[in-house]
Amino acid sequence: MSLFRHFSACVSPLQTRALGACLLGGLLTIGAPVQAEEAAGNARWVSDSLTTYVRSGPTDGYRIVGTLGSGQKVELLSTQGDYSQVRGESGNTVWIPSRDLQEVPGQAERLPQLEQKVAELSAELKGIDDTWKTRVQGMQETLDSRKKLIDELQAARTALDSELSEARAELRDVQAQLGEENQQVLMRYMVYGGSIAGAGLLAGLILPTMLRVRRKRNDQWV
Repeated sequence: MSLFRHFSACVSPLQTRALGACLLGGLLTIGAPVQAEEAAGNARWVSDSLTTYVRSGPTDGYRIVGTLGSGQKVELLSTQGDYSQVRGESGNTVWIPSRDLQEVPGQAERLPQLEQKVAELSAELKGIDDTWKTRVQGMQETLDSRKKLIDELQAARTALDSELSEARAELRDVQAQLGEENQQVLMRYMVYGGSIAGAGLLAGLILPTMLRVRRKRNDQWV
């Protein structure tokens, strides 16, 4: 019945009645094959469209002895002409026009079963919906955790890039300082080498002179 209330909330009363009739008719049509096995044998039901008079014999000439309500279940005993002899729930045997009988249960009898079927299908659909909600929630949690991990890795990469830039800057500074120190050491070597070369040159010039002077002195003493 919740289906009809749902439709009633969405459409006008006239449309609600029309949609309700169509839905009920569709459900009864779907439920008819399910009830076919129950209709086996001599079981019959009075047509849903009427409340029919029953007679004491198989023709219109026999007197009317009562009525059978629409959808009422009866037992078929025999058929003669356009009439069928049936036994009602009270145990009385009467004759009813064959056209007023049907081989499937009436709507009043099928409706509770169809409502139960609708309830079962609704519960099954709700279970499927809950399952999908759980799965979607799980996937969302997994996605959130992965996004968090990606953000952490991105932050770590940014920090490493910053440290790498600082290390490169420090390396350039060290290389610049090393270049300056190399130049200073080279200059020292050059000065030291020049000093040695100058001293050697000076010694090379002075020593021969001193040796000649000593020789002259020695020659004079002799």
